Amino acid sequence: MAASKNSLRTFILTRLLLAPLQLWVVVTLLFALLRIVPGDPIVVILGPRATPDVIEQMRRDLGMDGSLLRQYGRYLFDLLHLDLGTSISTTGKSVWDIIHTFFPSTVELAIAGLGIALAIGFPLGILAATQPQTSLDRATRTFSILTYALPMFWLGMMLQLVFSVQLGWFPVGSRLPVGVAPPKFFTGLYSLDALLSGNWGILGASLHHLALPAFTLGLVMSGVFARMIRVNLREVLDATYITAARSRGFGEWRIILIHALRNALVPILTVIGLALASLLGGALLTEVTFSWPGLASRLVQAISQRDYPVVQGLVVFFAAIVVVVSLGLDILNAYIDPRIRY
Repeated sequence: MAASKNSLRTFILTRLLLAPLQLWVVVTLLFALLRIVPGDPIVVILGPRATPDVIEQMRRDLGMDGSLLRQYGRYLFDLLHLDLGTSISTTGKSVWDIIHTFFPSTVELAIAGLGIALAIGFPLGILAATQPQTSLDRATRTFSILTYALPMFWLGMMLQLVFSVQLGWFPVGSRLPVGVAPPKFFTGLYSLDALLSGNWGILGASLHHLALPAFTLGLVMSGVFARMIRVNLREVLDATYITAARSRGFGEWRIILIHALRNALVPILTVIGLALASLLGGALLTEVTFSWPGLASRLVQAISQRDYPVVQGLVVFFAAIVVVVSLGLDILNAYIDPRIRY
């Protein structure tokens, strides 16, 4: 028991030390790549007619003067003090203000998409695992391959064309109808805020606008979950202790749901957690396709405007989410499965 606790403690300490290193690598690569790209963001903001004195003054104000090494040191210093910078294109607005404004809509979309992916992928994966080499199993594997291969932007446009343009069942984009004020702010998630404030009209409208982009995200991810569940559950169902449980007369579904599925969840939990992190940071194409006012859409705008502080700040914010989620999942998996610690 003591050896097991020591190994878990060592594993957690190692992961805690590696997490800042991972984030530092991302920060350094991002800083270098943004400055390799040709073009001067100061000139883009001020225009070609700006005088050299005005350009130089703005460069000093934004901390973009001096050598790259000096800029890099200043940037790391600011990050250590949780200062993600101030937007060039939106005067006086910090990156944290932008995150506060746009991140809740991305969270709402990501959670809804993950819920749809699990609702589709889990049952399909379980059914395929319990009926190997049947037509259902082959259909599930085909579904997994096709949905994973679908370009998300193409799927979103096709769903818009069918369900929004031709059938008129869902709106094309945005979070609420034009002219409708958002609910009272609690979390920034319109559906949850409307539920908390008891505003059923806005709740219905927000869910109506959320349905199509969330289904686009969820459908693409559902194939990954179905495949992972099928493979891991099939491996567990072939284990000797499952055969022993069957010999004792336990019901098949009790064996699957209580014994087998629990032991197959370790790699699946990792995929779910990383999928949520990637959805938070990678809902870019869906947000752009559906004009969803999330943080990924704001990142695209910042890239087009060459707004270095916003691009750097948002990418570092997304990278921090992935690193933290990955760290939490590794610790959780090590706690569940002692084999991971060694």
